[in-house]
Amino acid sequence: MRPVMTLRSALPLLALAAACAHGPSAATPAATRAGAAGPAPADYFPLAVGHAWTYVDESPALPPGSRGETRTVRILERTADGYFRDNERGELRADRDCVHDRLRRLLCAPLEKGAAWSSVVSVSSTERFEIAGVGETVATPAGTFDGCVRVRAHNRASAETDHVLEITYAPGVGPVRIETFAVVKGEVTPQVRAVLKAYQVGGR
Repeated sequence: MRPVMTLRSALPLLALAAACAHGPSAATPAATRAGAAGPAPADYFPLAVGHAWTYVDESPALPPGSRGETRTVRILERTADGYFRDNERGELRADRDCVHDRLRRLLCAPLEKGAAWSSVVSVSSTERFEIAGVGETVATPAGTFDGCVRVRAHNRASAETDHVLEITYAPGVGPVRIETFAVVKGEVTPQVRAVLKAYQVGGR
């Protein structure tokens, strides 16, 4: 039986442990090297103490009666070196070209479809990120958001298995949808689907 992720296990991905492996980021995205202009990644993930996001679990792998669990990620403090720490023990920082945690870059400029970057997280594992969609509209219990950017991350576990994480960010709000998939021998199995139920960002 394939393992099924839950909202509880997926949210640490959102809270900046974004992939299955651990280790320092070793690659610099092309956007950073080029000093790309355009919308800033920080506009799509506003960070400040007190900001909070509540998600509801709509995971298709769960029995219908088990769906509806909610979980909140709240920024509690800012560290001495500029990272925002949340209640899920995640730490995020927004620099000029990327929003990143202490291990990897999660959202990088230019915010254009097809832009890509990668991180070597161990001797045998490389995480690959790409912007899979821009200008998207996402409907959630918290409202409908336009101009969203969708980022897809791949972590290949073996020659036959790929773990895929997609996070969709809305401008001025942050992540509004989180989905994970297992791809085994080309067969895609949805695992987690969490959508924004409520948020507290910039006084809203």
